[in-house]
Amino acid sequence: MSERFLENKVALVTSSSRNLGAVIAQALAAGGASVAINYFESADEAEVLVAGMRRDFGGEHVAIRADMRDSAAVRGLVEQASNTLGPVQVLVNNSGPFSMTPFVDMDEGEFRSIWDANVTAAFTTSQVAAPAMREAGWGRIINLSAGSAYLRNHSIYTLAKSAMITITEELAVELAPEVTVNCIAPGQIAESAEDIADFDPSFVERAIEATPSGRLARRREVADIAVELCNRRWDQVTGATIPVDGGWRFYRF
Repeated sequence: MSERFLENKVALVTSSSRNLGAVIAQALAAGGASVAINYFESADEAEVLVAGMRRDFGGEHVAIRADMRDSAAVRGLVEQASNTLGPVQVLVNNSGPFSMTPFVDMDEGEFRSIWDANVTAAFTTSQVAAPAMREAGWGRIINLSAGSAYLRNHSIYTLAKSAMITITEELAVELAPEVTVNCIAPGQIAESAEDIADFDPSFVERAIEATPSGRLARRREVADIAVELCNRRWDQVTGATIPVDGGWRFYRF
């Protein structure tokens, strides 16, 4: 099958001006898709990314501003992407701000912010994008969970990333057979090691020590799986969560 099997397809990747989202957007563009990337504060980075995708992969790509904590803005994001590039056929729900503030110390505003940008945003984008996918007879929704879904000391982030697995399974049932819905749960990503160190300085060292593969996953490895899930040879896979953590999640005595 052609490496550009996403020709004439439109993809939307939330929170994708930088980090993992940007790498996923680039991988989809390399596969032939026209990609709408989403940013909130990183306008310059978003425009540089779009210009680079046009230069390196051809096609039309666009950057759209939206606060993923705001349901009205999220609905507008999907609608603007569809109006600009065409109906969204590949949706990657990558938005996922982090917090490990203990529940007993967390105020309601922080709880809602993390929950809404992760879970409510995925619910809203999927609800808006799904009708066009079903009408076209084909669509892909890919949700990003995290290794934190298997922990019990990352508070609201654990709750949100666990919910991403559940919403994936529910949507897979509701949107079949036209649309497949799958989830990727990366462990700690190597390029983001410094970010988690700000919260827990020893986390990366402990994560590597506990990982059978002996290293952390890289962004490109996650992005490649996201693109592969869009391939028609994966038509029979839906409702699945794919851990990308080198076996870290397995409890060992």
